[in-house]
Amino acid sequence: MFALRPPPSRLYPAVLAAFALAGCGGAPIVADGPATVAASFALRPAVQQLGGCSVFPADNPWNTDISQSPVDSNSANYLAAMNASTTNLHPDFGSDPHYGIPITLAPADTPFVPMKFFLYPKQSDPGPYPFPKDTQIEGGKNAKGDRHALVVGEVNCHLYETYDTHYVGPGWRAGNGAVFDLSSDKLRPDCWTSADAAGLPIAPALVKYDEVQNGEIDHAMRFTMSTTQAAYQHPATHYASTNTDPNEPPMGLRVRLKASFDTSPFTGESLVVLTALKKYGMFLADNGSDWYISGATDKRWNDDDLDQLKTVSASNFEVIQLGTLYTDC
Repeated sequence: MFALRPPPSRLYPAVLAAFALAGCGGAPIVADGPATVAASFALRPAVQQLGGCSVFPADNPWNTDISQSPVDSNSANYLAAMNASTTNLHPDFGSDPHYGIPITLAPADTPFVPMKFFLYPKQSDPGPYPFPKDTQIEGGKNAKGDRHALVVGEVNCHLYETYDTHYVGPGWRAGNGAVFDLSSDKLRPDCWTSADAAGLPIAPALVKYDEVQNGEIDHAMRFTMSTTQAAYQHPATHYASTNTDPNEPPMGLRVRLKASFDTSPFTGESLVVLTALKKYGMFLADNGSDWYISGATDKRWNDDDLDQLKTVSASNFEVIQLGTLYTDC
């Protein structure tokens, strides 16, 4: 058994969720029973928590309130290229346990096991990783999709994420992998991917059931688009496109629900999500279905509540002013 040790030196911080976690010992954040929520919002920590770990410094981009940030001068063109006028939001999670992306906790006694990468080994943080045998895989153990695995080391407060993940015993085989120090603002190296196309962490951005039940999401979220530009802005570090059209969205583009959007008709889980989208917005993180928002796997989701999001036109969003675009990978 390996002792818990610091990860490799090239790390990117990951933002995780602000919610009370159920389970330990490698258990996924999936629950059938009643949610455990904080007794008072006043007792909540200043930043998100996962497995007893604070997730990023308070001024990290994932934790930053962008409700007053300026709109990008090219916002209208980006939104047109993103089919905003003809597309509605879609929650890519729900009560079906095959939807969403699960998170697994690795307690102190979790052994570090070998990890072999077969797609992008040179852009992957080398193993071993603290992956329990029962690490949860996106879509289930027989899934044919992205097969993401997200594991949080509860002692060293590092996040381990992999793509196209398979257990081979005693270790794992994955397309690529990344380790994120939850106490750091350090990005992954420029032009490096992660378990996500943009080089971003996944678990930080997921919408979690318990935080929604607490009444507030206090971090940026994650969404996908079918067409992206061959460019990225920080905190993204990678792109996955050959399209050089400057109106296509680059990886790391951040959108915000307009302050003028009327949320009064919405209730429950959808209202919490929409409120956070005004304050924290969401980052473009991967190629996929247009305007799909990612969430954590949890059987307790109320699908009727979440379906309200499907009535929100993407034309109600605006693009936050971009920084430096990187195009030379």
